[in-house]
Amino acid sequence: MYLNRLTLIGFTGGDAETKTGSNGTAFTVFSVATKRSWKNPEGAWESRTEWHRCLAFGKLAEFAASLKKGAHLQVEGELRSREYEKDGARHRISECRVESILKLDRAARREDPESVDESDL
Repeated sequence: MYLNRLTLIGFTGGDAETKTGSNGTAFTVFSVATKRSWKNPEGAWESRTEWHRCLAFGKLAEFAASLKKGAHLQVEGELRSREYEKDGARHRISECRVESILKLDRAARREDPESVDESDL
């Protein structure tokens, strides 16, 4: 049995952006920040923020396009990596291929109480 499942709960780092891939497919890209805090050996609090690049396709991309900076979300999907070349150097990047988005903002839940899932679309 194999499982590739990613669940992120955090805040968007900027407004979502819709783009078109080289094959003509539209997608929406956005970033989600997660934060971990801990006490160091001296007793002082430290924290680390991780940024996660998220890609949504199809009808889910249309929903994701409305995401604004600072939105509190739960994003679920599959972790995928890909390679690309820039300035003669090869790079490898990991991204979340989004399968569902749940708005966690209280105001957003009142306006749009449902989550969006690929299976709903």
